Amino acid sequence: MKTVRINGSDLTVQSAVSIIEGNEKISLSSGARSKIKSSRDLVEKWLEQGEVIYGITTGFGEFKDVKIPFNEIEILQRNLILSHSAGVGSYLPDNIVRLMLLFRINALVKGFSGVRLSLINFMVEFFNSGIVPVIPSRGSVGSSGDLAPLSHLALCFIGEGYAKFNNEIMTSSQALELAGLKPVKLTAKEGLALINGTQMMSAFLCKSVFDSMYLSKLADISGSLSLEAMLGTSRAFDPKLQRARPHKGQSKTASNLRKLLAKSEIMDSHKDCGKVQDAYSLRCMPQVHGATKDIIAYCKNVTEIEINSATDNPLIFPETGEHIEGGNFHGQPVALASDFLKIGVSELGNISERRIARLVDGSLSGLPRFLTDSGGLNSGLMIAQYTTAALASENKILCHPASVDSIPTSANQEDHNSMGSIASRNLFAVVNNVKSILAIEILCATQGIDYHRPLKSGRGAEVAYTLIRSAVPHLKRDVIVSEVIEKISAVVFNPEFISQIENSCGVLDW
Repeated sequence: MKTVRINGSDLTVQSAVSIIEGNEKISLSSGARSKIKSSRDLVEKWLEQGEVIYGITTGFGEFKDVKIPFNEIEILQRNLILSHSAGVGSYLPDNIVRLMLLFRINALVKGFSGVRLSLINFMVEFFNSGIVPVIPSRGSVGSSGDLAPLSHLALCFIGEGYAKFNNEIMTSSQALELAGLKPVKLTAKEGLALINGTQMMSAFLCKSVFDSMYLSKLADISGSLSLEAMLGTSRAFDPKLQRARPHKGQSKTASNLRKLLAKSEIMDSHKDCGKVQDAYSLRCMPQVHGATKDIIAYCKNVTEIEINSATDNPLIFPETGEHIEGGNFHGQPVALASDFLKIGVSELGNISERRIARLVDGSLSGLPRFLTDSGGLNSGLMIAQYTTAALASENKILCHPASVDSIPTSANQEDHNSMGSIASRNLFAVVNNVKSILAIEILCATQGIDYHRPLKSGRGAEVAYTLIRSAVPHLKRDVIVSEVIEKISAVVFNPEFISQIENSCGVLDW
């Protein structure tokens, strides 16, 4: 099994998700060990000198001015984890929890947090064991980090709380024993270092960016199929038009559509039909899908900065022998990016839903009403469009920006909070809703294309059509539509789906 070396600086969205989805092991780079030791040596030195340092020899938040005796420092760190484990609600998905753990390790490896090397080694072993802490999803305000979620993560390190091992929920002490690990005893600074960070919101953002990169391509594919089904034209994707308004995402989308629709027999069959131009949901795909592509690129950059950053407080700087109290834990960059991305991804769903509505409306598409031959006896795909309308509408609620809200905490010591945890969690929900919308568009579009056979679609669109038809036949009569949607989702969210299309028409840009 592949082992990935972690050094605190070069995780990417793709590599992070690959580690989680591929169940890859991790290890520390040799250079990281010396940085970690230098930082810890300074903490030990300051303890011996009796220096007053926030969170090491003082209380937390509003208790910042309460001095803690040397003999109670370990109790302080344990109490911090226990008291801050105040989350509620449904549990976080396993892949999000494992991304949180990976990102927390990566942040500590940078050597600015002052923890012992032995603690990070334990965290690496914990990660590699496959133990998944059970973490409630709600309770973070996104500043001072994701305090409650990360505290529930850290609970498992000290043998408290609950964890999942081999897909069974049990006490963390049981999980540790089964994995051959022993609970750790936290010392000065370590409790604070474990929970001061943006790792929950970053995990949601990272996975959402990764999925959005795929959805960006898939939206172009589903849109090309809809255009073929409704006898649209590719003229609006002409490179000259894109050069006149050279947004990168717009140009990428137009290029993708040209590749997908090249050599289309369906399009050739109606090129002299007299229609002047298509509806916006077809004609403006480069402008709408493309704007989302630009947002994804921006948010990918934000994510990769964040997951390779030190988000603790205070930070330790061995080169200068300083500890500096600051605000790197504040989640505003992640909150704003999450709000931005969910709006962009939601628009992929909105415009897709409009194409679906046209596909099932015979007066607009020229196809049989609701894409069924025996309308009345059969309802066809009527309610599939209802589902997409519901999902698109739900997304509009979820897209209300969380980052514009702030409620002070800790007796107004923490008087501005990012709410990035809410923004990123809602982003994750939007992304999953759009997955279903695009799957339904592909269902409707392939059903529509059937009425133009034996004419073939464009080079890439035809491969997409063939792959769908290998799993789901033309619907001649009413069936349980949700089961068909599930089958199509299984096809289109297998990475091989886009790979096979690209083998035919060329690489598509996200």
